[in-house]
Amino acid sequence: MNRITAMFYLCLTACLAVPQVASSSESITIFQNVRIFDGTGAALTPPRHVLVRGSMIERISADPISVEGDASAEIIDGAGRTLMPGLIDVHTHLAMGTITELVLVTRGANYTTLLSGKAAGEMLMRGFASVRDAGGPVFGLKRAIDEGHIPGPRIWPSGALISQTSGHGDFRSIHDLPRADGELHFSERLGYAAIADGESAVLRRVREQLMQGASQIKLVAGGGVSSQYDPLDVSQYTEAELHAAVQAASAWGTYVMVHAYTANAIQSAVRAGVKCIEHGQLADEESIEMMAENNVWLSIQPFLGEPDPRFPEGSPHRIKQLQVAAGTNNTIALARKHGVKIAWGADILFNPAKARAQGAQLSVMSRWFEPTEVLRMATSVNAELLALSGARNPYPGKLGIVVEGALADLLLVDGSPLENLVLIENPEQNFVVIMKDGQIYKNSL
Repeated sequence: MNRITAMFYLCLTACLAVPQVASSSESITIFQNVRIFDGTGAALTPPRHVLVRGSMIERISADPISVEGDASAEIIDGAGRTLMPGLIDVHTHLAMGTITELVLVTRGANYTTLLSGKAAGEMLMRGFASVRDAGGPVFGLKRAIDEGHIPGPRIWPSGALISQTSGHGDFRSIHDLPRADGELHFSERLGYAAIADGESAVLRRVREQLMQGASQIKLVAGGGVSSQYDPLDVSQYTEAELHAAVQAASAWGTYVMVHAYTANAIQSAVRAGVKCIEHGQLADEESIEMMAENNVWLSIQPFLGEPDPRFPEGSPHRIKQLQVAAGTNNTIALARKHGVKIAWGADILFNPAKARAQGAQLSVMSRWFEPTEVLRMATSVNAELLALSGARNPYPGKLGIVVEGALADLLLVDGSPLENLVLIENPEQNFVVIMKDGQIYKNSL
């Protein structure tokens, strides 16, 4: 598997023919006359000047900055535009977001791998400099990006989505049953999912993801909308199985996140020691209180029941989708009431059109939060969740903020998103400079 993956990504590099970006170790960029949203405040600063050296923000000053004797410094005149942190999405599926389920099951692995590389570059061009991948084969993709072969965001990979038999991450059909001992479905062989039943199997699958470089672990603890065979209301995995995953992750200095909608699934996960609930739209007040008492995060998605080409009207999937959407308002209200830490993720899966509108999925959060709260959520707050990976954090340093000493993931926005949040919906027009790790990937000025 590892040799095959390596071959795919060598092909990816050659086929995309992306020019290598020069190392940022000695590069110098000066942003002049910018107003800063630092990722934590509620207002833009007066005009400031920002010096980026290598991968770090070295200096922020009210006075002009010059670098004596270095003619190679790139000067960017912001002309009053907004300089802000690169955006962070903490629930992505880079290997599955921009393809359909039909493509996944009918095309070769090298084809879908190439498309995941293309998707990563497009995500960076939408201003998302960091993402937490919530399930899928992205270890090779992450490495290719980190080594500078292709453009893309920083990736916190979970590896394969770990699921019980018949769970939300079981991509098999009934024709694949019964399962023979040692037999693996293609989704398992390629790293999309890992089916594990019983504590010992869960321990093995968790440790396999950690061995490959997972920064956190993703399990499925309840029913799903898009899956074929599991009802929305079912709880998945026993508390003992969930606790086994938590123990294995904790031994590596990191944590477990789970897919869970219902109160029962959430409560089982919290009792087992899980640190982040993905979705949670069917939570009740008791489960939200448990999350608050145990310092468990809620990673919310703005599910509103909008039409989805995968779910025809009246279909079982559409019915489940509308059930989930009906609970979004209640869960957000309860989480705010009880002080649960709220992160944002788009959770775009098998939906190319929605992937292109990733910024709009962030903008819609203004239904429940002020624009400054939305922007803080997608920068400094999400960065706090990423740091929960502890010893397995692949990118130690300050992210999601614009301060001296922070990593230089920056966007220069033509306008103020604090006053007009919809600017983030059109990154091609409004994000005039995109910088990640001190390297400029776009400069349209």
